[in-house]
Amino acid sequence: MSWGTELWDQFDNLEKHTQWGIDTLEKCIKFVKERTEIELSYAKQLRNLSKKYQPKKNSKEEEEYKYTSCKAFISTLNEMNDYAGQHEVISENMASQIIVDLARYVQELKQERKSNFHDGRKAQQHIETCWKQLESSKRRFERDCKEADRAQQYFEKMDADINVTKADVEKARQQAQIRHQMAEDSKADYSSILQKFNHEQHEYYHTHIPNIFQKIQEMEERRIVRIGESMKTYAEVDRQVIPIIGKCLDGIVKAAESIDQKNDSQLVIEAYKSGFEPPGDIEFEDYTQPMKRTVSDNSLSNSRGEGKPDLKFGGKSKGKLWPFIKKNKGATPEDFSNLPPEQRRKKLQQKVDELSKEIQKEMDQRDAITKMKDVYLKNPQMGDPASLDHKLAEVSQNIEKLRLETQKFEAWLAEVEGRLPARSEQMRRQSGLYDSQNPPTVNNCAQDRESSPDGSYTEEQSQESEVKVLATDFDDEFDDEEPLPAIGTCKALYTFEGQNEGTISVVEGETLYVIEEDKGDGWTRIRRNEDEEGYVPTSYVEVCLDKNAKGAKTYI
Repeated sequence: MSWGTELWDQFDNLEKHTQWGIDTLEKCIKFVKERTEIELSYAKQLRNLSKKYQPKKNSKEEEEYKYTSCKAFISTLNEMNDYAGQHEVISENMASQIIVDLARYVQELKQERKSNFHDGRKAQQHIETCWKQLESSKRRFERDCKEADRAQQYFEKMDADINVTKADVEKARQQAQIRHQMAEDSKADYSSILQKFNHEQHEYYHTHIPNIFQKIQEMEERRIVRIGESMKTYAEVDRQVIPIIGKCLDGIVKAAESIDQKNDSQLVIEAYKSGFEPPGDIEFEDYTQPMKRTVSDNSLSNSRGEGKPDLKFGGKSKGKLWPFIKKNKGATPEDFSNLPPEQRRKKLQQKVDELSKEIQKEMDQRDAITKMKDVYLKNPQMGDPASLDHKLAEVSQNIEKLRLETQKFEAWLAEVEGRLPARSEQMRRQSGLYDSQNPPTVNNCAQDRESSPDGSYTEEQSQESEVKVLATDFDDEFDDEEPLPAIGTCKALYTFEGQNEGTISVVEGETLYVIEEDKGDGWTRIRRNEDEEGYVPTSYVEVCLDKNAKGAKTYI
């Protein structure tokens, strides 16, 4: 099956067909190009969608994403972002492996087609030229033959006429001979051109055209094969990303399976738990007897009973239970006293942690400046050590301010932890330290507020706030206990003014005895002599425990 033999007379149709083949190839290129644009657009829309629903930094939304269901949603958004990336990969691979390759091949194909049909037209023009030469020699031979016949007839007519002179007859005979010779020459020329034309025609239809058409056929078949290969590549590009897309979908499934409803429920408790006990039963008020009204000890309304004269606080009770107390509107106090105990403790702990990080950052900066100063002292050509003194003093000042701030929040934290129902003995001790500063008759910021269901306090007296460990309990604890043995020594890193009861003042550089190490609350119990002992912040002292002492663990 060859186009050269089967389609020897279909030059024009083959030219149209091959042009259609190139148009089809360009159509495939255009199709793939539009597909890449769709993939890019789809990927962009997916990325924008994922970005749109990502939680904003430092916003309330970000806090909500601590729940496992929200974390799973974030994981889904991230997986969709990766999913979008695979569609970008599809677009890039199709562009590089199909569009660019086919575009280059189309240019080569056009050039090859042009060359082949140029050769075909050249062969056509040659055979047409030969045909014209044949026709010309044939007409000349026919004309010469007719002229020879007319010359011969004229000679015979002159020869038969007796009135014609001999000279005229001879002239007519010579003219007839000339014409006859011309006819013979034309015949020989026509015969030669005819043979040449037949040879050229045979070569044209059996050699030149078959060869040219064979090249065109091979060119067309390569084009068809190339389209098939491009279709396979088109499918393979999609197939290559299927495993990764599958991993993205598996990631979404895994995120969904990681959702823990019990954990989320616990987080809700931690987020909104007030720390208060539910109000108890309200006692019966008998108006038939002249006696003062009583209120249940567990009620959240203010106590006015005669049995608690020492715990009377400022403010007038409205006699309402906590579900009906109005929300206190206004600016948030620095000590978060507008929050219930549990929420206040969390906020204070968070603030202490933040301050600790800032202190550590400043200390790292101080160490770096100190090292740089040492380098300058050893190598004066690198810089002036005195130029760093101002910066070093500034950093040290910042550290001191942050430590004082931390001490303040730790005191508030100890106060709150001392009032929570579930607390350790050490926490109760700390509560006594800080609560003893405020006489019962003074309006304390945490004592004269009540909790409302939305997590805020109101400027109301709270029965819950009356349950406090008084300073006298703390004193009794010291009086009843035997003196604790020293378990090590400590050196004061900074001066600490122990203004609260239960604390002890220390001077920077002073060495004291450690009688109780830090229980995780940030306070260490120390002794100066038999009569002076108390608590200091652990961060203010460098503790060296005696390994042989009971309970000693390590150096701090």
